[in-house]
Amino acid sequence: VKDSSMMLLNIVNDILDSSKIESGMMELIPVKYDLGSLLNDLYNMINLKAKEKGVEVIFDISPELPSGYNGDDKRIRQILLNLLTNAVKYTERGTVTLKMEGRLHGDVAVLSCAVIDTGIGIKEEEMSLLFENFSRFDISANRNIEGTGLGLAITYNLVRIMGGEIAAESEYGKGSVFKISVPQKVTGEDVVGTEWDKISESETPV
Repeated sequence: VKDSSMMLLNIVNDILDSSKIESGMMELIPVKYDLGSLLNDLYNMINLKAKEKGVEVIFDISPELPSGYNGDDKRIRQILLNLLTNAVKYTERGTVTLKMEGRLHGDVAVLSCAVIDTGIGIKEEEMSLLFENFSRFDISANRNIEGTGLGLAITYNLVRIMGGEIAAESEYGKGSVFKISVPQKVTGEDVVGTEWDKISESETPV
Protein backbone atom coordinates (compact mmCIF):
# COMPACT_ATOMS: atom_id res chain seq x y z
CA VAL A 1 0.00 0.00 0.00
CA LYS A 2 2.83 2.38 0.90
CA ASP A 3 4.69 1.69 -2.36
CA SER A 4 1.52 2.16 -4.41
CA SER A 5 0.76 5.43 -2.60
CA MET A 6 4.25 6.77 -3.27
CA MET A 7 4.03 5.78 -6.94
CA LEU A 8 0.67 7.57 -7.25
CA LEU A 9 2.08 10.67 -5.51
CA ASN A 10 5.04 10.73 -7.91
CA ILE A 11 2.70 10.48 -10.91
CA VAL A 12 0.56 13.36 -9.61
CA ASN A 13 3.65 15.50 -8.97
CA ASP A 14 4.97 14.80 -12.47
CA ILE A 15 1.66 15.77 -14.05
CA LEU A 16 1.50 18.98 -11.98
CA ASP A 17 5.08 19.91 -12.90
CA SER A 18 4.40 19.20 -16.56
CA SER A 19 1.27 21.37 -16.48
CA LYS A 20 3.14 24.24 -14.81
CA ILE A 21 5.87 24.08 -17.44
CA GLU A 22 3.42 23.99 -20.35
CA SER A 23 1.48 26.96 -18.97
CA GLY A 24 4.64 28.97 -18.24
CA MET A 25 3.86 28.95 -14.51
CA MET A 26 6.96 27.11 -13.35
CA GLU A 27 8.89 29.47 -11.06
CA LEU A 28 12.40 29.08 -9.65
CA ILE A 29 12.82 29.87 -5.96
CA PRO A 30 16.49 30.64 -5.21
CA VAL A 31 17.83 29.91 -1.71
CA LYS A 32 21.27 29.39 -0.25
CA TYR A 33 22.25 25.72 -0.22
CA ASP A 34 25.22 23.45 0.34
CA LEU A 35 26.20 21.17 -2.55
CA GLY A 36 27.85 18.56 -0.31
CA SER A 37 24.63 18.06 1.67
CA LEU A 38 22.59 17.85 -1.52
CA LEU A 39 24.96 15.21 -2.95
CA ASN A 40 24.88 13.23 0.28
CA ASP A 41 21.06 13.14 0.23
CA LEU A 42 21.07 12.05 -3.44
CA TYR A 43 23.61 9.31 -2.79
CA ASN A 44 21.58 7.88 0.08
CA MET A 45 18.35 7.82 -1.94
CA ILE A 46 19.89 6.32 -5.08
CA ASN A 47 22.17 3.86 -3.33
CA LEU A 48 19.22 2.23 -1.56
CA LYS A 49 17.47 1.58 -4.86
CA ALA A 50 20.67 0.39 -6.55
CA LYS A 51 21.63 -2.03 -3.76
CA GLU A 52 18.35 -3.87 -4.23
CA LYS A 53 19.45 -4.64 -7.81
CA GLY A 54 23.13 -5.23 -7.09
CA VAL A 55 24.12 -2.11 -9.06
CA GLU A 56 27.08 -0.04 -7.82
CA VAL A 57 26.62 3.73 -7.47
CA ILE A 58 29.69 5.94 -7.95
CA PHE A 59 29.82 9.68 -7.26
CA ASP A 60 32.90 11.22 -8.90
CA ILE A 61 32.81 14.83 -7.67
CA SER A 62 35.52 17.40 -8.41
CA PRO A 63 37.01 18.44 -5.03
CA GLU A 64 37.55 21.97 -6.36
CA LEU A 65 33.84 22.67 -6.80
CA PRO A 66 32.51 25.53 -4.64
CA SER A 67 30.20 24.18 -1.94
CA GLY A 68 27.89 27.16 -1.36
CA TYR A 69 25.35 28.38 -3.94
CA ASN A 70 22.28 30.53 -4.32
CA GLY A 71 19.77 28.76 -6.53
CA ASP A 72 16.71 26.54 -6.59
CA ASP A 73 18.15 23.52 -4.80
CA LYS A 74 14.81 21.70 -5.01
CA ARG A 75 14.92 21.77 -8.83
CA ILE A 76 18.63 20.90 -8.98
CA ARG A 77 17.88 17.91 -6.77
CA GLN A 78 14.88 16.96 -8.95
CA ILE A 79 16.96 17.10 -12.15
CA LEU A 80 19.75 14.91 -10.79
CA LEU A 81 17.35 12.54 -9.03
CA ASN A 82 15.35 12.02 -12.23
CA LEU A 83 18.50 11.18 -14.21
CA LEU A 84 19.97 8.93 -11.52
CA THR A 85 16.66 7.14 -10.88
CA ASN A 86 16.24 6.46 -14.60
CA ALA A 87 19.80 5.15 -14.81
CA VAL A 88 19.26 2.72 -11.94
CA LYS A 89 15.84 1.72 -13.28
CA TYR A 90 17.25 0.68 -16.66
CA THR A 91 20.49 -0.89 -15.38
CA GLU A 92 20.41 -4.55 -14.34
CA ARG A 93 24.12 -4.94 -13.65
CA GLY A 94 27.25 -2.84 -13.49
CA THR A 95 27.43 0.79 -12.41
CA VAL A 96 25.64 4.12 -12.34
CA THR A 97 28.06 7.04 -12.08
CA LEU A 98 27.53 10.73 -11.39
CA LYS A 99 30.46 12.87 -12.55
CA MET A 100 30.39 16.52 -11.53
CA GLU A 101 32.78 19.39 -12.17
CA GLY A 102 32.45 23.12 -12.72
CA ARG A 103 33.77 26.22 -14.46
CA LEU A 104 33.88 29.55 -12.66
CA HIS A 105 32.86 32.78 -14.39
CA GLY A 106 33.14 35.49 -11.76
CA ASP A 107 30.62 34.64 -9.04
CA VAL A 108 28.82 32.08 -11.19
CA ALA A 109 29.77 28.42 -11.51
CA VAL A 110 28.54 26.36 -14.44
CA LEU A 111 27.94 22.92 -12.94
CA SER A 112 28.65 20.20 -15.49
CA CYS A 113 27.16 16.83 -14.60
CA ALA A 114 27.15 13.50 -16.41
CA VAL A 115 25.07 10.48 -15.38
CA ILE A 116 26.62 7.38 -16.91
CA ASP A 117 25.09 3.89 -16.76
CA THR A 118 25.85 0.42 -18.05
CA GLY A 119 22.18 -0.28 -18.70
CA ILE A 120 20.14 -1.36 -21.68
CA GLY A 121 20.68 1.85 -23.65
CA ILE A 122 18.37 3.52 -26.16
CA LYS A 123 17.87 2.67 -29.82
CA GLU A 124 19.20 5.26 -32.26
CA GLU A 125 15.80 5.80 -33.89
CA GLU A 126 14.27 6.65 -30.49
CA MET A 127 16.83 9.28 -29.44
CA SER A 128 14.96 12.14 -31.15
CA LEU A 129 11.89 11.47 -28.95
CA LEU A 130 13.88 11.29 -25.72
CA PHE A 131 12.67 14.52 -24.09
CA GLU A 132 9.05 14.47 -25.26
CA ASN A 133 6.13 14.02 -22.85
CA PHE A 134 4.96 10.44 -22.22
CA SER A 135 7.80 8.95 -24.28
CA ARG A 136 8.78 5.45 -23.20
CA PHE A 137 11.12 3.25 -25.19
CA ASP A 138 11.42 -0.39 -26.13
CA ILE A 139 8.10 -1.09 -24.39
CA SER A 140 8.17 -4.86 -24.95
CA ALA A 141 11.58 -5.21 -23.26
CA ASN A 142 10.74 -2.74 -20.48
CA ARG A 143 7.10 -3.60 -19.78
CA ASN A 144 7.85 -4.38 -16.10
CA ILE A 145 9.56 -1.03 -15.48
CA GLU A 146 7.31 1.60 -13.91
CA GLY A 147 7.17 5.16 -15.19
CA THR A 148 4.97 7.86 -16.71
CA GLY A 149 7.30 8.95 -19.50
CA LEU A 150 7.29 12.50 -18.05
CA GLY A 151 10.53 12.49 -16.05
CA LEU A 152 12.97 13.27 -18.87
CA ALA A 153 10.65 15.87 -20.42
CA ILE A 154 10.37 17.65 -17.06
CA THR A 155 14.14 17.40 -16.56
CA TYR A 156 14.78 18.85 -20.02
CA ASN A 157 12.49 21.81 -19.40
CA LEU A 158 13.81 22.50 -15.89
CA VAL A 159 17.38 22.61 -17.20
CA ARG A 160 16.36 25.03 -19.96
CA ILE A 161 14.38 27.24 -17.53
CA MET A 162 17.52 27.46 -15.38
CA GLY A 163 19.52 28.68 -18.37
CA GLY A 164 21.35 25.38 -18.82
CA GLU A 165 21.81 22.72 -21.47
CA ILE A 166 21.09 18.99 -21.61
CA ALA A 167 22.16 16.28 -24.05
CA ALA A 168 22.24 12.50 -24.23
CA GLU A 169 24.12 9.77 -26.04
CA SER A 170 23.52 6.06 -25.93
CA GLU A 171 24.56 2.74 -27.39
CA TYR A 172 21.77 0.19 -27.37
CA GLY A 173 22.67 -2.75 -25.16
CA LYS A 174 25.67 -1.00 -23.58
CA GLY A 175 24.43 2.05 -21.70
CA SER A 176 23.68 5.76 -21.79
CA VAL A 177 25.20 9.10 -20.83
CA PHE A 178 23.09 12.12 -19.90
CA LYS A 179 24.95 15.43 -19.64
CA ILE A 180 23.68 18.68 -18.16
CA SER A 181 25.25 22.07 -17.46
CA VAL A 182 23.52 24.54 -15.17
CA PRO A 183 24.74 27.96 -13.98
CA GLN A 184 24.53 28.65 -10.24
CA LYS A 185 25.60 31.70 -8.25
CA VAL A 186 28.46 30.97 -5.82
CA THR A 187 28.00 32.30 -2.27
CA GLY A 188 31.36 31.55 -0.63
CA GLU A 189 34.96 30.44 -1.02
CA ASP A 190 34.66 26.96 0.54
CA VAL A 191 35.01 23.97 -1.76
CA VAL A 192 33.13 20.69 -1.65
CA GLY A 193 36.30 18.54 -1.57
CA THR A 194 36.96 17.98 2.13
CA GLU A 195 33.34 17.51 3.10
CA TRP A 196 32.57 15.09 0.27
CA ASP A 197 35.81 13.11 0.88
CA LYS A 198 34.74 12.57 4.49
CA ILE A 199 31.31 11.36 3.42
CA SER A 200 32.77 9.05 0.77
CA GLU A 201 35.23 7.46 3.20
CA SER A 202 32.42 6.00 5.31
CA GLU A 203 30.86 2.74 4.18
CA THR A 204 27.40 4.27 4.33
CA PRO A 205 27.02 8.07 3.99
CA VAL A 206 25.10 9.75 6.81
